[in-house]
Parts: sequence; structure tokens; C-alpha cells
Amino acid sequence: MNAATITSKGQVTIPQEIRRRLGIRAGSRVEILVVEDHVEMRVVAPPAKVSGSGFGLLKSPRTAVPADFDVASRLRPEHC
Repeated sequence: MNAATITSKGQVTIPQEIRRRLGIRAGSRVEILVVEDHVEMRVVAPPAKVSGSGFGLLKSPRTAVPADFDVASRLRPEHC
């Protein structure tokens, strides 16, 4: 049996072995039920899938550069 300690905020850490077995990760949704004299917890939904590419995860405060922007045109001298 795995035992856990409840923090002063009422939080419990689910042991790693159980998280792995049930596929519980950060962001997973669980349902907690009181059944007679004990508590049952069920995984309701796994966390949202993260794209493998990572595209769109970071936001920049800068404005986007147009797709047709030519960097070389900025490097040419003005008088040529």
C-alpha cells in the first residue's frame, strides 16, 4: 500500500508508481468520490497533448515579420 501525507493546504502527492501506471501527469483531471468510509479517485481526462514541434508555445512581444521580408535588401547600401 502507498501512503501519502496531506499538506496544510489539503494537498496530497500521488506516488510516482501510481502516476505512471494510470498515466497521470501535470494537467490531468481527476474525479474524487466519497464512498461510504473511504475516498476513491478516478482519472477523468488526461492532460492536453503538447505538439512535438513546440511551435506556438512561446509568445513574443515583437510584431511578426512578413513572410516575404527580404533581409538582404536591408544590408545593401542605399546609394547602389
